[in-house]
Amino acid sequence: MKNAHLQYSIKRTLEVDEIIKLYLEGASTTEIAKLSNVSPRYIRMILSDHNIEKRPFGSWKRKYKLNEDYFKTWSKNMAYILGFFIADGFVSNDFQTIGFAQKEKYILEQIRDELGSNQPLYQNKQTGVYMLYLNSKVMKNDLMEIHGITPNKSLDIKFPYVPEVYLNHFIRGYFDGDGNINSHGYVVSFVGGSLDFMTALENHLKARGFEMYLTKNEKHIRLQAC
Repeated sequence: MKNAHLQYSIKRTLEVDEIIKLYLEGASTTEIAKLSNVSPRYIRMILSDHNIEKRPFGSWKRKYKLNEDYFKTWSKNMAYILGFFIADGFVSNDFQTIGFAQKEKYILEQIRDELGSNQPLYQNKQTGVYMLYLNSKVMKNDLMEIHGITPNKSLDIKFPYVPEVYLNHFIRGYFDGDGNINSHGYVVSFVGGSLDFMTALENHLKARGFEMYLTKNEKHIRLQAC
């Protein structure tokens, strides 16, 4: 048993306290195992070692607040968060979960508050990145069916329909997630993995009078505005 603990702890991506918090807040052992890069059996071992009472199989209860219908209605803030999500968010392939990841904690705190949630943030101790996990079938379906965001969005995302009045806010959100400013010159860059999305973004920015340059390599697509 000790050898098993050692074997899994080496490749585990979440700390024990993070695993326990996720379980106490309603996540399943299977979901936590996927996030932690270990098996569900190992997660159950950790819970037993720390005397955490197990829930009946299949039970789930929302502990934290959330406006599940947030992405149904356009607003300046919704457009910004949608753009930010496309840059730094993820849709779970196997679970009713979406999430945001970001090194700047305050950004996720503001997004969490805007979504009407009091969900705690988690920090990956290895990378320092903060994560906001939200369990919601409604929100996941809205992002996929209304806005076309899939679990493999980094490579195949298409530019979603955004009302013209909110387009600047959407682009600003995407920039805050996957953009940067060159400190040595007047160059603004956007980075992405989907050629379809980046080409559409290029066209939107050109229509606003920006001079754009799109380059592609094996790792990503870069769009620069001068």
